[in-house]
Amino acid sequence: MKKIAVISMGVKLNGEKGYSRFRYIGDFLSDAGYQVDLITTTFQHWEKAQRDVEAINKEEYKFRLKFIYEPGYKKNIDIRRIFSHRIAAKNLKKMLEKEGDYDLIYCEIPPNDVALAAAKYAHDRGIPFVPDVNDLWPEAMRMVLDIPVVSDILFYPLKRDAEKVYSLVSGIVGTSDEYRDRPLKNQKLDVPKKTVYVGNEIAEFDKGVSQYGPEILKKGEEFWVTYAGTIGTSYDIRTMVLAGKELLDRKMDNIKIKILGNGPLKEELEKLAKDQGCRNVEFLGYVSYPEMAAWLAKSDILVNSFVKKAPQSIVTKIGDYLAAGKPMINTCMSPEFRTKVEKDGFGINILPEDPRILADAVADLYKDPEGRKRMGRKAREIAMEQFDRPQSYKKIIELIEELT
Repeated sequence: MKKIAVISMGVKLNGEKGYSRFRYIGDFLSDAGYQVDLITTTFQHWEKAQRDVEAINKEEYKFRLKFIYEPGYKKNIDIRRIFSHRIAAKNLKKMLEKEGDYDLIYCEIPPNDVALAAAKYAHDRGIPFVPDVNDLWPEAMRMVLDIPVVSDILFYPLKRDAEKVYSLVSGIVGTSDEYRDRPLKNQKLDVPKKTVYVGNEIAEFDKGVSQYGPEILKKGEEFWVTYAGTIGTSYDIRTMVLAGKELLDRKMDNIKIKILGNGPLKEELEKLAKDQGCRNVEFLGYVSYPEMAAWLAKSDILVNSFVKKAPQSIVTKIGDYLAAGKPMINTCMSPEFRTKVEKDGFGINILPEDPRILADAVADLYKDPEGRKRMGRKAREIAMEQFDRPQSYKKIIELIEELT
């Protein structure tokens, strides 16, 4: 039986908030007959708190869980986060050297320094190393801090570590074509690579819709335009609020803006909505995954809302948006995703950061029920074909089999 280490600093365990990609990978590889160690941190990224490791170890998982100590941090963009990841990287190195006996290392990147510790260990032991590229650091950091020269100096360690990791890959998995191809941009390597969207389990999504749908009440004349995700710097929620004001000014009072999720800008944007008199904008806060599925399915339009400079490509929520079978308004400027929206026909692309443009797009779709139905059908088809994990994650096993 081949033994694989799956390494992620941000895995969602039982009863926790967060993203489930690496938990699912651990289960998926275990079901495929691999012996899996899922290595993660004592710090829970979304809760911003230390885990109760003793309690977690009493629970049952298909894989073996291992924890490395990380002191933690309070904010996503924080000097303490850099320090915290550095300690996690050192502790990962110690754990691998002491306990590692693997046939392959599969590791999330970022954090870059944690991935580098895993890549160096794999290289020294002569075993395959596969990064799962689901964000780009330092590119994403420039959303918050982009000062000529200063940012270059500050982010140089992140850039250096990323290139070192990329130089040691045996194969690559990316959550988009852009992320899949980034490691080889400056490397002359010929290695297998796969795009595996973050995706979801459509059966679980549908279960959430069935469970919570009856509890979510919607007046017959209401038309819901919904966003679900982080309320932070990369995400253009401000424009959604101001578009709500624009729609009120146009006497389209029955169009409601629903915003699900938490983040560092939530209070500021709630105040903006109140100051603007946006009685049609509602911040619902964080809801569980099954309840979120029901909100998406009850909505009429879903908005993939990003600012112009956002470096994101095909993000986690896309699989859930598509599974809901609703038309999408996309403001993400990723050429890959904008092409996909047009080619696959499940939504429309608009320019970000302009409330009138967004209000116009909402109004046009509101007046086109047949167009909405057509886009919604395409969305669900693409979700089933490309984003349903039980099928799409088979690519990861194909890559591992090729390398081992």
